Amino acid sequence: MMKKLQTTVVLVAVLLAGSAWAQDSAQAPVKSQDAANTRMNNRDRVADTTKPTDQSNDKADIRLAAAVRRAIENDKSLSTSAHNVKLIANGGVVTLRGPVASDAEKQKVAQIVGAVDGVKSVDNNLDVQVAKK
Repeated sequence: MMKKLQTTVVLVAVLLAGSAWAQDSAQAPVKSQDAANTRMNNRDRVADTTKPTDQSNDKADIRLAAAVRRAIENDKSLSTSAHNVKLIANGGVVTLRGPVASDAEKQKVAQIVGAVDGVKSVDNNLDVQVAKK
């Protein structure tokens, strides 16, 4: 009889705790905000936009993409955003995508990429980050 009473007490405690948790979460709804990159995400859905998934599997293109990435990473004056831009190498054409800190940095990244052996042209689609208030 005592064991049955203990089990009942534990069950009631668990149910009450679950009920209290449900009420707390219902009282504090999560507020969502529009993502700051919605415009860019919509642009990326267009079929003719070059995306990282368009990277060629050709060995020369893979080597070129690696050389371009090294060249960007080796310039320590660039921001973290610039070091992490998306790049796609296809037949000597390197497409750059993603945010950078300024117009000057956008141009500097394109200049660095253009100087890498094997790069025929640079398609600079980098975006300058808007300062958050």
